[in-house]
Amino acid sequence: MKILIALFIMSTYAIAENTINLTLEGKSLGAVQRSEFVLPPFDYSVINDEKMNHFLKQMEEKTYKNPMNATFNEKGALISEKPGYKLNKPKFMDMFYTAYFKSGPAAFEVPLQTIYPRVDSELLDNLREKRIGSYVTFFNSSNKERTHNIRLAANAINGHVVFPGETFSFNKIVGKRTVAKGYLPAPVIVRGELSEGVGGGICQVSSTLFNAVDKASVDITERYSHSRRVPYVPPNRDATVSWYGPDFKFKNPHNRPLLIRARVIGGQLFVVVLSSDEIIYKPKDIPSAPKRLPVEVNSKQKGEN
Repeated sequence: MKILIALFIMSTYAIAENTINLTLEGKSLGAVQRSEFVLPPFDYSVINDEKMNHFLKQMEEKTYKNPMNATFNEKGALISEKPGYKLNKPKFMDMFYTAYFKSGPAAFEVPLQTIYPRVDSELLDNLREKRIGSYVTFFNSSNKERTHNIRLAANAINGHVVFPGETFSFNKIVGKRTVAKGYLPAPVIVRGELSEGVGGGICQVSSTLFNAVDKASVDITERYSHSRRVPYVPPNRDATVSWYGPDFKFKNPHNRPLLIRARVIGGQLFVVVLSSDEIIYKPKDIPSAPKRLPVEVNSKQKGEN
C-alpha cells in the first residue's frame, strides 16, 4: 500500500513538473503536458510541428471574439461598438517555446490582439447628416408570416455601412433564409413574386433597397427582375433574390461611406440611404411605389413560383 501511495505521489509530481498552465484574462484556459508535443524518437528537445499547429488552431478558436459594429436599435437609438479579440500568434509562440524549454512547471497569460470594428459610433453619427436616397413600399400587414420575414430581412440590412469602392451583396448581408434564423414559410405570397419556400417576402426588401440606393446613384452590379411583374414596385423596378439563385449587388462609387437604414412601420417598408455632408453625388429620379396593397394568392396555386 505504501508503495502504491509513493508511486501515485511521484506520478502526480511528474505530471505537475511537466505541465504548462494557460490563463486568459486571469482565468484558467486549461493546461497542456510537454509530453504531448514530443516528436519520437527525440526527447523534449524537438517539438512535433503537426501537433503544435493543431494546438495553435485550438487556441485560436478558444480565444477568438468577433468585434461588434456600432448600430441602431429598433427605436433608432445608437448602440456603441465593441472590440473583438484574436490570438496574437507570434507572441504566443514565443511565450510557449520559452515555457516549453524551461524546466519545471510553467504558466503564462495567453496574449491577445484587439480587432477593431469597421463601424464605430463616431462614423455612424457622421453618416446621419445627409439623406441621399429613400424609398417606401407597401404590403398587407395582416399576412403575419410575410410581414415577419420582411421585418427580419429589413433588420439584417439596417445600420449596414458600405464604404467607398465596396460592393454590397444582399445575400451575403442577409444570409441564408432558414427556419433556424427565424424565417417562416409564407403560404400566401404576392402574385408574380419568387417564393423560396421559407422566407417569402424577402424580394420586397431587396426591391425596396434597390430603388433607394439607385436614387443615390450607386453602381448596380447585379440585379434580376422577376419573370412576371410584381405589384409593390413599378415595372422593371424590382430586384429578385434567392439564396441558391439571383443576388442583388451594388457598388459605392462615391467619396464617402453610405449608411443603410431600414424599418417596418405597420404595412410600410422604409429604406433610407444616408451619408455625410461631404459626399459628392447626383441624385436620380425614381418613380414611387404603388400605394394600393398587392393582391395575394396561395403559393400552391398552379402557375405561381
